[in-house]
Amino acid sequence: MAAAWEEYLDKHEDQHLTDLFEFLRIPSVSTLPEHQDDMRRAAHEVVERLRAAGVPEVEILETGGHPLVFGSWHVDDNQPTALIYGHYDVQPPDPLDLWQSGPFQPEIRDGRIYARGASDDKGNIFAAMLGVEALHATAGKPPINVKFFIEGEEEVGSHSLPGFVHDNRERFACDFVICADGGMYGENQPSLTLSSKGLAGCQINLRTAATDMHSGMFGAVIPNALEAMARLADSFHTPDGRIAVEGFYDDVVDLSDEERAETARVPFDEQEFLNSVGAKAFWGEPGYTPLERMGARPTLDFNGLWGGFEGEGNKTVTPAEAHLKISCRLVPNQEPGKIVGLIRKHAETHCPEGATIAFGDTAGGALPFAIQPDHPALVKAGEVLEQIYGTKPLALRMGGTLPVAPVFQRELGADMVFFAFGMPGDNAHAPNESMVLDAWRTMSRAYCAYLEALAR
Repeated sequence: MAAAWEEYLDKHEDQHLTDLFEFLRIPSVSTLPEHQDDMRRAAHEVVERLRAAGVPEVEILETGGHPLVFGSWHVDDNQPTALIYGHYDVQPPDPLDLWQSGPFQPEIRDGRIYARGASDDKGNIFAAMLGVEALHATAGKPPINVKFFIEGEEEVGSHSLPGFVHDNRERFACDFVICADGGMYGENQPSLTLSSKGLAGCQINLRTAATDMHSGMFGAVIPNALEAMARLADSFHTPDGRIAVEGFYDDVVDLSDEERAETARVPFDEQEFLNSVGAKAFWGEPGYTPLERMGARPTLDFNGLWGGFEGEGNKTVTPAEAHLKISCRLVPNQEPGKIVGLIRKHAETHCPEGATIAFGDTAGGALPFAIQPDHPALVKAGEVLEQIYGTKPLALRMGGTLPVAPVFQRELGADMVFFAFGMPGDNAHAPNESMVLDAWRTMSRAYCAYLEALAR
């Protein structure tokens, strides 16, 4: 027999899809100033949705950046408090010519909801709010205390949040955080995220002369900035792919045999993965599988390398300056400031003769995040997912960065449980972003089951 909340969601699905489409039509692109008004429209839409879900305390909070929507529903002093996190901002839709339908004109095709934000993160957070609405409509209230923390800056690094959360710790206090941003390993394969990587980086600017020069007259006698930068860039890795920066791995805790066995459980077809991205071979730190490197080992990547003449045709110059952008994904125990310091020291030590270097702004900074596998809220999430899917969830480590996760951990003492239903092939951040319609349906029902399972 179906639960009352499931019957409610079935009965109101058409209206809920209509409401979701209205939300998706708002171009809440946080990185573009021309969408400031759209950001506020989206925030007010979230407010109305939370009120429709029965949340008694809902307000828009000014962060100094884009507004934050906060909701609170305290039902029982003897029940735990979950803070449900998500974001209403989206990535720019470019390039527009690659979309099969308008990025802000949602439609359903082949069992998927297509629109910018369908998966990341409007579809996910909307389904979470519907779960609370269904519990309110059928039971009068959720079974535990819930708070909502729905921000508008995730796609630009959540820069306003660390200080804002610190200043409002009492307001946001909770036992744990449920993240409605992310996804499952596959449509028929649930997963639990145990960690996400931190972020650090910088730009290196190298100069060899006051100005670009005639290559015929100066190419044989004055250092070429591009050639010098190429040699400096090459020094950051050993030929087999290990990061060569002294001290880079000092704070990294290696995977245990149990953790490596856990990762090996993930059904990962290496050749299929290579084919999917059009690559010929893997590359990276030796001694680890591709999945281990993606989720549990630190990285140092070149994001841009340029200098000299880059236009059409040819211009015979000896470049006087070159530039290199570096970003690092960090694992637990690594600290962004320390890593940037090690990169600078390495660059200064290996700077080629005849060149000078200066450093540009860092690529933002975020601490890594990890949750213990036996955390009670994570265990309950696994039990609910196993009931829904009929199979035990995989344990995953995320190669990406969610800057707010370690902020909640540090400021609120609250670990984050990722509980979202994006799927491979959703094209988040890319043209034709979508969300599997069945996954969207599953998520709202899963939130009802999960909140009930969390009740003491």
